[in-house]
Amino acid sequence: MSLPGERAKGGGRLSIGGSDIAVGAYYAAPVSSIRLEPFVQDHLGGFREMLNDPDVLRFTRMPDPAPDGFDRSWFAAYEQGKADGTRMNFAIVDGPARAFLGIAVAPSIDTAAGEAELGYVVAPWARRRGVATEALRQLTTWAFTDLAMVRLQLLIDVSNEPSKRVAERCGYRLEGVLRSLYFKQDLRSDTESWSRLAGDS
Repeated sequence: MSLPGERAKGGGRLSIGGSDIAVGAYYAAPVSSIRLEPFVQDHLGGFREMLNDPDVLRFTRMPDPAPDGFDRSWFAAYEQGKADGTRMNFAIVDGPARAFLGIAVAPSIDTAAGEAELGYVVAPWARRRGVATEALRQLTTWAFTDLAMVRLQLLIDVSNEPSKRVAERCGYRLEGVLRSLYFKQDLRSDTESWSRLAGDS
């Protein structure tokens, strides 16, 4: 689950996560200041804003359109996953103000098999600045180091070229195409499977 880079549309300013962000221009976050932190309720405002973006709805499993209350049901599902060790979600944030830049997730964790699926979604106001690459790099390190995973997988739409480049930069390898994979809401999509093993250089 990931998104292509895109210039944020519209104008004005948007207050997200305690930060005042210019909308309609790129958010210039130095890669060194980007970090992942456990997703909490304070991040829901930025998450809701992302659900208005066409590419988020196109390339992720978020329902289209997102029904009322979806943000809280999504949050609750991940809270349950944290409790039983089957899911984890992080907010991608920048700097002391913790400006919200997107999410990095492990929607599926199988500790017995040592396998996890990872995903990342960068908000439209933060794209094309290396945020996705840095977020996936940190998420991958977390999965291998903290969870002791053996195999990590990314599922990427065949038309999502920018996300494929992110995967490649982070050391993932293309395994093949899963044809007409069930996606969401009775939609099917050709999806590439990318993986990285703990022993990969």
